[in-house]
Amino acid sequence: MELGIGIGWRPEIADAVEELPGVDWVEVVAENICPGHLPAALTRLRSRGVKVIPHGVSLGLGGADRPSEQRLADLAERATALGAPLVTEHIAFVRAGGVLTASPQLEAGHLLPVPRTWDALKVLCENVRIAQDALPVPLALENIAALISWPDEELTEGQFLAELVERTGVRLLIDVANLHTNHVNRGEDPSAALDELPVEAIAYVHVAGGIERDGVWHDTHAHPVTQPVLDVLTELRSRVSPPGVLLERDDDFPPAAELSAELTTIRATLAAAASMGPRGGRSTASGPRGEARAHEGPEACAKIETGRGSSPAPRERVALGQAALLSALVAGTPAPEGFDSRRLRVQSRALAAKRADVVAKVAPELPEILGADYRAAFLAYAKSRPMRAGYRRDALDFAEQLLVAGRPEDDNARRLLTRWWEERVAPHPPRRSTRLVRAARAALVRR
Repeated sequence: MELGIGIGWRPEIADAVEELPGVDWVEVVAENICPGHLPAALTRLRSRGVKVIPHGVSLGLGGADRPSEQRLADLAERATALGAPLVTEHIAFVRAGGVLTASPQLEAGHLLPVPRTWDALKVLCENVRIAQDALPVPLALENIAALISWPDEELTEGQFLAELVERTGVRLLIDVANLHTNHVNRGEDPSAALDELPVEAIAYVHVAGGIERDGVWHDTHAHPVTQPVLDVLTELRSRVSPPGVLLERDDDFPPAAELSAELTTIRATLAAAASMGPRGGRSTASGPRGEARAHEGPEACAKIETGRGSSPAPRERVALGQAALLSALVAGTPAPEGFDSRRLRVQSRALAAKRADVVAKVAPELPEILGADYRAAFLAYAKSRPMRAGYRRDALDFAEQLLVAGRPEDDNARRLLTRWWEERVAPHPPRRSTRLVRAARAALVRR
């Protein structure tokens, strides 16, 4: 299926996307779309024949738990509502803990890398098959960017993706910016990864910008696409003509003219690479596949059972490792053995900063009420309070902790924060009369 050149649709640039020349398709964050109330701008694009593909971020198919039936149903509903030809997600875990580890479940609020081990591959394969059975259209999975590496990995990036495709038939969404990120942060060669993965399984490609700070590449999606990322796109195009290429931008949106210029640069990069002719890639007769079959046997994709007795099964082993890592990142527990503690601190700070940014977006009243103190207060809160639900619950918990501590010190700001919290903590916002009673009661208490 040929897609052409696309751009990530976001509400902030909805008008610009409608006017951009040569946009064949768009991608939307699935969790940000309500099937019964599609944005008018998306409806207009669809009426013009522009394909819309939902891109999920919360399934956590690389996690130890089987994927949520509700999340799968929600993703399926969005695919149907958009008339999408496929849906996409990530090879990542986003939560850990819970029943498999007899510990509280923690939310990362971010896409974290799975270990490239045979155990993790088994778990991922079963989760992918569950998702494929639940979705009305084909599934494609994206390689992610990472600041950290798991110790004792058994497969390279390309080998892991090749095995995943062979065992499940899933398509691939290759993010060339993420390949560059992993080159800077983990020393992995993008060309080697492209040589090893089955390029014929690529559904489409992501291109995005980022920035390097202190030797660490941050995949921000808020900066222009850099030449090294375009060089990886050139490497990919020299091996295969991808069905689609999409420009991602999630924040700090530039004027429409700059977005158009970036799309033009992507088109020119693809054309120049195509004129150079094809180069050889991985042979289907070589690489890890034969080794994997010898290592795993014919039951490699069979349903994974939970552990019995003293020997934990793959899901339990993966669960324990992921829970230990996520706890170190968001709850301040010691770094698991074999991890780079300095890199974990960088990742931990990045996760907290992202929480602060997203909470400010889903609850913009908080930075308005707290002013310049918002960010420092939230980062202090995040050090001791891991996220256990979504960002909206996180915003409520943050406000509650401040109020319990008698903050903010300004009386008017504290009254505003109290009212904000009271109006949202109930399942349904209280009626006006209830709010007035609460406000009067709060005023009496403070006298």
